[in-house]
Amino acid sequence: MRQLYALLLLTLLSTSALAANPQVVVDTNRGSFIIELYPEKAPKTVANFMQYVNSGFYKGTIFHRVINRFMIQGGGFAADMTEKDTRAPIVNEAANGLKNDIGTIAMARTSDPDSATSQFFINLENNQFLNYQSPDPELIGYCVFGRVLKGMDVVREIAASRTGNMGPYSDVPKETVLINEIKINNAPL
Repeated sequence: MRQLYALLLLTLLSTSALAANPQVVVDTNRGSFIIELYPEKAPKTVANFMQYVNSGFYKGTIFHRVINRFMIQGGGFAADMTEKDTRAPIVNEAANGLKNDIGTIAMARTSDPDSATSQFFINLENNQFLNYQSPDPELIGYCVFGRVLKGMDVVREIAASRTGNMGPYSDVPKETVLINEIKINNAPL
């Protein structure tokens, strides 16, 4: 009976470990923060993001657009503001029920709803106007696919960066905010 109980307990523990959402560590020159991803809500978006993470794509990219009390955006440009080559865009999964609330991570895109590739942003406020409202291209919103679990102080420090223009780009931090690496968190919270 003890063996059966031990086997049942082991099975439950391993099942709950498998069911845990994946987490990544975003290591920057300003500190690190941990993001929990939601593959059940945004499977294509999380798979796309994880392909970039696993390939080392984000190493040496920057947070190139920072607007305090709105969001910080990164994952597509090198420190010299050259845009990195990306894979094909993905479908917008903004209709997943997740909201652009404080601390959530969402995919950046152009005016084309299905144009997201590697760039992402972290919301600094509850940005309701970015949420899914309808399938209309003007109202489809931005796909949330995770949230910051630990390190919002680092995100806020990045958000407080002094910014200016660099070529055609505005809201660029005057002191580079470098993403050293984004990697899988091997010690989930």
